Amino acid sequence: MKTPRPIPHRTSRGLRGRLRCLMQAVWDHRLYYLMLLPAFAAVLIFSYFPMYGIQIAFKDYKGSLGFAASKWVGMKHFINFFNSYNCWTLIKNTFVLSLYSFLASFPIPIILALLLNEIRGRYKNFVQTVLYAPHFISLVVLVGMISTMLSPSIGSINTMIEMLGGKKIYFMSLPSAFRHIYVWSGVWQEMGWSAVIYIAALSAVDPQLHEAAIIDGASKLQRIWHINLPTILPTVVIMFILSAGSLASVGQEKVLLLQNDLNLDVSEVISTYVYKRGVLHANYSFSTAIGLLNNLVSILFLLGANWISKKATETSLF
Repeated sequence: MKTPRPIPHRTSRGLRGRLRCLMQAVWDHRLYYLMLLPAFAAVLIFSYFPMYGIQIAFKDYKGSLGFAASKWVGMKHFINFFNSYNCWTLIKNTFVLSLYSFLASFPIPIILALLLNEIRGRYKNFVQTVLYAPHFISLVVLVGMISTMLSPSIGSINTMIEMLGGKKIYFMSLPSAFRHIYVWSGVWQEMGWSAVIYIAALSAVDPQLHEAAIIDGASKLQRIWHINLPTILPTVVIMFILSAGSLASVGQEKVLLLQNDLNLDVSEVISTYVYKRGVLHANYSFSTAIGLLNNLVSILFLLGANWISKKATETSLF
């Protein structure tokens, strides 16, 4: 009686085959992967390796004990944050400022790109350069310019108000003015640079479409609406998804520079609170817990925006 031959394990063979094909593909395109290596290493070192420290959000971290030996406290810091007296004020300030900034800054670069695309002649490059330049101004310099312009003693805005018969206003101390100053100074600084990607997308528009539309009697506004705008719509959707992912986040640098004791009720946001509690007061576990919670909310916004865009326009990140 013959011993039956063993049946080969097809799953392992298939896995080895796919792995071999993958390694062959990597070797065939090794120069491209070599070019990607520095960027990959930077993301790995500065984005993924620090995730090891997230565990201190669930511990009473002490530097002398290290990550592993610090006492595990579970959700204590999250509960303390939600029970704190200023929790909902921080959340409200963050979302109001972020949403206001999003609504003001998202459509303006699209409109600006559509307008710049219609400019013809030798002055187009000059106009684009003037609009791009503010992006390269340091935040410290920008806030210094704002403070000087709005100063009640030497500011040009107050000088004009006084010339018109009004009284000088100390804008930087007004809580009601903080959000407007923050948002519209940011729009001015970034609108030209943010329009670059839309201008690049508009370069893909087929000139024959415009020629055919002109023959059919379409006006310039109709051509922008029915040709240019649909062409850049996928780019707009992708940028919308990426912007929605940052709705729960407001950078602390500019807020801290514009912040003072008089506007603290509206200017204190989650990122500045994390900075003060974590860096200035060395409460690392508590600030890590708040930062982790903020990042999780941002991920939820990103996934939600991606799902809505996929259902509505069939364009998405993934």
